Amino acid sequence: MAKIQFSRGINEEVIPDIRLTRSRSGTSGTATFIFQNPNALGSSNTEDITGMYMIDEEGEIVTREVKGKFINGKPEALEAVYIMRSSDEWERFMRFMERYAEENELEFGKS
Repeated sequence: MAKIQFSRGINEEVIPDIRLTRSRSGTSGTATFIFQNPNALGSSNTEDITGMYMIDEEGEIVTREVKGKFINGKPEALEAVYIMRSSDEWERFMRFMERYAEENELEFGKS
């Protein structure tokens, strides 16, 4: 079980484009998630976006760095940034991503 939520209790069904960067020392990194037309921005959703919650059997990883992208006044995308400040946070995030990728049939590719 690995899922992403923007409002507690409501799973996001749209699979994001995810970009990872890591410092040369390996002690910090950044994950940027881009959700095109996510359910959280749909007209049927009335819940507030309070952050991005990555939930799995180990617990929850939270980021409050969530921005909306609007085109002609209509919601188009959400961008969430999760910053890892230690190698432990990086390893925990990667364990979540392995579970999330397996559940959603995603592959990891280097650019």
